[in-house]
Amino acid sequence: MHIEYLKLKNFRAFQDVEMRNIPRFCVLVGANGTGKSTLFSVFGFLRDAMTANVTTALAKLGGSRGFQEVRSRDSRGPIEIELKFREEGRKKRLITYSLVINEMNGRPIVEKEILQYRRGQTGKPWRFLDFSEGKGVAVTNEMEAVEDEGQLKREEQTLKSSDILAIKGLAQFEKFPAVVALGNLIERWHVSDFHISRARPEQEIGYAEHLSREGENLSQVIEYLYHHHRRIFDVIIEKLKQRVPGVTKVESKPTEEGRILLKFQDGAFEDPFLARYVSDGTIKMLAYLVLLYDPEPHPLLCVEEPENQLYHSLLWELAEEFRAYSERGGQVFVSTHSPDFLNAVQLDEVFWLEKSKGYTKVHRAMDDEQIAAYMRDGDQMGFLWKQGFFLGADPQ
Repeated sequence: MHIEYLKLKNFRAFQDVEMRNIPRFCVLVGANGTGKSTLFSVFGFLRDAMTANVTTALAKLGGSRGFQEVRSRDSRGPIEIELKFREEGRKKRLITYSLVINEMNGRPIVEKEILQYRRGQTGKPWRFLDFSEGKGVAVTNEMEAVEDEGQLKREEQTLKSSDILAIKGLAQFEKFPAVVALGNLIERWHVSDFHISRARPEQEIGYAEHLSREGENLSQVIEYLYHHHRRIFDVIIEKLKQRVPGVTKVESKPTEEGRILLKFQDGAFEDPFLARYVSDGTIKMLAYLVLLYDPEPHPLLCVEEPENQLYHSLLWELAEEFRAYSERGGQVFVSTHSPDFLNAVQLDEVFWLEKSKGYTKVHRAMDDEQIAAYMRDGDQMGFLWKQGFFLGADPQ
């Protein structure tokens, strides 16, 4: 399933915003400080709250004053997040997850948490989870086994703490299948914060199937792909050779000291180079190829400004690979400041962010009649952005 709708209230710069009809490949544009990183942090926050608790997730964003720092400035009331997911396949059911976070006696609490499914295109949705301050009910039926809402079997549960998400606590039990499905989805979200400096050093021998958030396990993933997904490994190396002149081979080499060396072979030289001696762009392109050709795509992938350290002529193909990743099963959110990257993007894939009176507004490019008309006439998105047609999202 993919995110079709997002609503935020009192989450940092997003005092009250909605994003509707979100595509599988979603590109965000905006001036510095408009909230692109903050939007990604919403997904990271939910994943951290799912793996730990709300208090920990807020502290990652706002330190010791987590709730007060994350809540929009000069605002009252709770932080609210609402997501609508559309299932893939034949049924295409709409799933809504709502979360309300407040503070009680100086500590964050989950004031309200609701998970509901709509069986068809119309009609009242069925609630599969309804919790408040650590207490509530959850449905134990399998969705396919129920034909009428009256057949739903609900079970009361009490969590050990009011700052724990019910989808975290109950996802440990197979008897809550709807909760388990959403919990598994959120746990596998990936918000990339790749650092070239983290990927260069030699790593201890280890096992890694997926690139980590900061990319420090790049050599371990290369090793895994070489031994377990050789066809995909060969595709990655071939594409790297096409984009980085001179590179003819990449390998991860275990040493007797128990470390893994990432080596690059340049056809003009006999001896390979270690990762610490190759260009930033080479390391970053390899990392993106490893991420985008993952044999098991993340259900949600967020990447900020992929154009950094990459030559502009490579960005069109990179944008197409992000789109292909989303079509293989993983929804993709990308932020960019690059007209070259935007030129490869379609009209219905772009949203832009505008800061107004201290808070952020979100606009969909497809809803702007002038931008839509220019695109129909053959213009490209990056050129329109550079010429100032995205009001409040000045590329300068």
